[in-house]
Amino acid sequence: MQKPVYLDYNATTPIAPQVAEAMRPYIYENFGNPSSSHAYGSAAKKGVERARRQVAEMLGCQPDEIVFTSGGSESNNLAIKGVAFAYREKGNHIITSAVEHPAVLDVVKYLEKQGFRITILPVDEYGMVDVGDVERAITPDTILVSIMHANNEVGTIEPIREIAKIAHQHQVLVHTDAAQSVGKIPVRVDELGVDLLSIAGHKLYAPKGIGVLFIRRGVRVEKIMHGAEHEMNKRAGTENVIEIAALGQACELVDKQLAQYQTHMLEMRTHLEKGLKTAFPNLKINGHPEKRLPNTTNVSFYGLEANTILSELDQVAASAGAACHSDQVDVSPVIAAMGVPLEYAMGTIRFSVGRNTTQEEVDFALEEIQRVIGNLQAQEKPTLKEGSTQGIRLTHYTHGLGCACKLRPQLLEEVLAEISPPQDKRILVGTETGDDAAVYLINPETAIVQTVDFFTPIVDDPYLFGAISAANSLSDIYAMGATPLFALNIVGFPSNRLPMTVLREILRGAQEKAKEAGISIIGGHSVDDTEPKYGMAVTGVVHPDKLVTNASARAGDQLILTKPIGTGILTTALKQGLLEKDQVDPLIASMSMLNQKAGVALQQFHAHACTDVTGFGLLGHLLGMMKAANLCAVLDADAIPTLPGVYDLAAASVIPGGSRNNYAYTKPYVEYAEEMTEVQQLILNDAQTSGGLLMAVEKSSVSSMINFLTNEGIFASKIGEVMEKKENFYIIAK
Repeated sequence: MQKPVYLDYNATTPIAPQVAEAMRPYIYENFGNPSSSHAYGSAAKKGVERARRQVAEMLGCQPDEIVFTSGGSESNNLAIKGVAFAYREKGNHIITSAVEHPAVLDVVKYLEKQGFRITILPVDEYGMVDVGDVERAITPDTILVSIMHANNEVGTIEPIREIAKIAHQHQVLVHTDAAQSVGKIPVRVDELGVDLLSIAGHKLYAPKGIGVLFIRRGVRVEKIMHGAEHEMNKRAGTENVIEIAALGQACELVDKQLAQYQTHMLEMRTHLEKGLKTAFPNLKINGHPEKRLPNTTNVSFYGLEANTILSELDQVAASAGAACHSDQVDVSPVIAAMGVPLEYAMGTIRFSVGRNTTQEEVDFALEEIQRVIGNLQAQEKPTLKEGSTQGIRLTHYTHGLGCACKLRPQLLEEVLAEISPPQDKRILVGTETGDDAAVYLINPETAIVQTVDFFTPIVDDPYLFGAISAANSLSDIYAMGATPLFALNIVGFPSNRLPMTVLREILRGAQEKAKEAGISIIGGHSVDDTEPKYGMAVTGVVHPDKLVTNASARAGDQLILTKPIGTGILTTALKQGLLEKDQVDPLIASMSMLNQKAGVALQQFHAHACTDVTGFGLLGHLLGMMKAANLCAVLDADAIPTLPGVYDLAAASVIPGGSRNNYAYTKPYVEYAEEMTEVQQLILNDAQTSGGLLMAVEKSSVSSMINFLTNEGIFASKIGEVMEKKENFYIIAK
């Protein structure tokens, strides 16, 4: 398989060979502390000061105006907080714009909480700040204007020189975030007229973790990192000599070769945009038509979803400007501030070329973009070959993942509250409970249990997706203490994007799992959809006296869980290519396993209440159980099992949106132990796909039930107990 074409240079750049070479002496030879007085320290010190001169020469300033930081975010923090605290006796008003990077907007939001007054200026349709708006916003209390030099998403270049001129007429300092502009267009501090300017090394072919803040002579900045008097007492911490040397070399390359870089990037961008316009006449290009970075193309495809496009566009690396969910579209604040209509905004993609981009790469990317967008827009047969599923990554054809893409709990609760409870007395379980199945009384000996569940792919293999989805659908029957009788298919399939071979494999996987459960799938319903979805409507049977719901837990019951949690996090990592095989296998095995034997234990040991753990996570489903019984669950967090790798991935923020939604929903009802981190709390709320059964069982039956399940090859763990409700909490997690 060809290596994907990289068109995301605004996100980060590779390290230039000359830059890597400049780092080498400070890794192996000149490794001393630059504050040390011996020869090793002196060699390191010389490296730092050489780099300081290189950066200063590029910016057209003095070396003593250059402060090395850990990156663009720290530079912005030091500039804005440093000025705010140093000049607060003069005033407390700061002006910025609606299209700034979070490393600016989050800083001013923090300062607002500290008593500073913040003005966020709007932008025009191109993402440009009106100089007149800046002047009108300035008051006698204004101490700083912070406007980025060039926008990271659409590339629009802001009128910094004009803004600085007006600000200085009112004795107001000016800061600009130049992370995106350095290395693409000329950046000279005197020409811009700024007092402070931020640089991020990894945007100009230096490593991540190094940056610069230019501070004009005479400008006061209060330290935000305290310790020793490094960096002219502006920023404590031993200098990162290796990366400082790298950044210095990167700046020297820009100083000497910017015209060459700029010309090449503009040629590549022009070629890309010409190809896109030819292929898609209705394409919307965002950003200023002329005053724009030479490498940045931000485009919107009408009526499509950015995350769906990028999921399928796996041979081109680019960035999305919107994320679409079941209940809303999260549009980039920049695109929203520019007023891009939603039908365009939701399909916004940023392509950014670099020094290394070739015309051959752009041509290949254009072919891939045309293929993907063409398939998404077309109604005819897809370009994929019929007869094989090899090479198809099913998770790349959906923007959601499994049960994590279900409607948010808060919204579902609102909808269900509006539905009047049914009056039919034969309905034993209906919409008034939190159970995932409906139960209807046929006669004194028989009740029918009916459930339906479907979701988008959580694994790439179509056969495994079908099997996992079938296991998930059957779980609701087992959770009621019932026996499944038969099932119907529920299918959504993008016939214009995927060959029918994929659907056959999905159905084959479901059929095999249904056979394992001892039932048949006898028909169903299918629709042509924008993304693949599969599930089943399952009918089961139970004696009315043996029916188990989630509403009958009793104080003193022990809580038993029959599968480890973490499938939402792991499937998200799987889609992103972050899982190793030793993590994938137990994940697939857990989700594919039927809850059939757990259902047998449910009946044999007379569990009082049960629910299966799926989209709303462990705490979401437990909350439903406790609310229904008006009781409180006390959980032993250490006893709750997780699949391999879950904690490491969660710590790396590989957490699906559905899990965060669950966390927000359950938080008011849960008392977490003080020592429990947010990562641990999110894991307990992780949106599960085909999770285990959560049962409330009499204490006297716990050992026997766990022994039974263990002998049957089923994992089972006691994770807590039920007690009388106290105060406002339904769950206490210790």
